Amino acid sequence: MKELTVISGKGGTGKTSILGAFATLAENSVVCDCDVDAANLHILLKPNIKETHPFYGEKKAEILPHLCTQCGLCEDLCRFQAIKEYKINPYACEGCALCQHVCPVGAVVLHDHLSGHWYVSDTQWGPMVHAKLGIAQGNSGLLVNVVRKKAREVARDKRIPLILSDGPPGIGCPVISSLAGTDMALIVSEPTASGIHDLERIAKVAGTFGCKTAVCINKYDLDEANCRHIEDLAGQLGVPILGKIPFDPIVTEAVLRGIPVTLLGNGEAQSSVRNLWEQVVNMLGV
Repeated sequence: MKELTVISGKGGTGKTSILGAFATLAENSVVCDCDVDAANLHILLKPNIKETHPFYGEKKAEILPHLCTQCGLCEDLCRFQAIKEYKINPYACEGCALCQHVCPVGAVVLHDHLSGHWYVSDTQWGPMVHAKLGIAQGNSGLLVNVVRKKAREVARDKRIPLILSDGPPGIGCPVISSLAGTDMALIVSEPTASGIHDLERIAKVAGTFGCKTAVCINKYDLDEANCRHIEDLAGQLGVPILGKIPFDPIVTEAVLRGIPVTLLGNGEAQSSVRNLWEQVVNMLGV
């Protein structure tokens, strides 16, 4: 079993569109959406949900009124300012349990908090495991781990040799959770100043996990000078560039229609994505 994780140092580079296209090109794969904070791969793949599971990612504190003596100690010490008038705001509470430890009468308890849900679904192109984190909920790195673990179980049970994971943007905890144990990371960059800056950061993060790493430049023809800058930077980092995808309004049309771009014919963008997929398959060894 091999796993490809598509990531980007910043949001908006087009990694989800590329991963959705890959899902249509792979002959046999499990799709995994690890971007749980802002999941949108389901918009393209239209999954039919088969299983729904709750995700309890953190704990929240509660003050029991019948035990509270209103000493105010917990409110004074709460650094998150989550306690007002002897009541706890669940959106501000970080579940650190300090209030529980300092309460002299044991009036504070911690409860498991429902942070979101994760799903096992079927799509036209194979099984999909995805999730939805609730508004203002945390521990997305833990939810990514849950989703990836289930994707591996599905792949093993169905004897599917490939997992395609849509990773979150940035370099934070969810990205680290997405990269741990993956076989290959494909970094989708764009020829902008922020794209170049964040490419360097995420390439260094991916390099610490010992996985194969490569770069794809999306919308490369919007700024060819910055595109050459990315090519030079990738050379310095020792990361190969597997493909360059031109800007094409057909990609925007595909997003508006909620379908992978590969379903809209065989134009320049689609041809570039297919060539990129062939390079990825060769590098991943599937």
